[in-house]
Amino acid sequence: MKALLLRDLKLAFRSGGGFGLGLAFFLIVAVLVPFGVGPENDLLAKIAAGVLWLGALLACLLSLDRIFALDWEDGSLDLLATSPLPLEAVCGVKALAHWLTTGLPLTLAAPVLGLLLSLPETGYVWLVTSLALGTPALSVIGCFGAALTVGIKRGGLLLSLLVLPLYVPTLIFGAEVARRGTEGLAVSGPLALLAGISLAVIAVLPFVSALVLRINLR
Repeated sequence: MKALLLRDLKLAFRSGGGFGLGLAFFLIVAVLVPFGVGPENDLLAKIAAGVLWLGALLACLLSLDRIFALDWEDGSLDLLATSPLPLEAVCGVKALAHWLTTGLPLTLAAPVLGLLLSLPETGYVWLVTSLALGTPALSVIGCFGAALTVGIKRGGLLLSLLVLPLYVPTLIFGAEVARRGTEGLAVSGPLALLAGISLAVIAVLPFVSALVLRINLR
């Protein structure tokens, strides 16, 4: 598992997907929003949490089709399916690699980009907390979507259409945690729901993704 994780991390850095692309998109969103809505600090402060969460979600989408695509193209996926490592573990490692190269960098970059959107000081901790809890769910759900569309030529658009509806609950509760934290309101309710969503998809979806991969590989 460790060797597979290191291999996927190297591929993510070398092939131009994931890490740099997601961060660049996240930065572009944070820079362009003030041009679109105006430079008023009060308005930006109100929408900052939601904009940053939406930017992180869309940035995660950019590299989802690469989770299994490279392995499919060079035949490695067939070898992984017949290796002693269970396919469920392979899917879990793939999702972890995606989060380490996409979700984690986005979480760490969010406070810096919050400055561009005049995010209040009280919101930084809760923004990072919500992203740290929510982005693993985005990666695992994305891994499931990538398993559904593996082998389909130019399946990136289809993958986005399949995954976006599944992302909505995570987006709602993640942005709500950040918004309530910014306004000084209680965050225990949406925070618990966000954590529950992440734990549920991490526990269930690797098995579903492995099942879908076995069907697609037949």
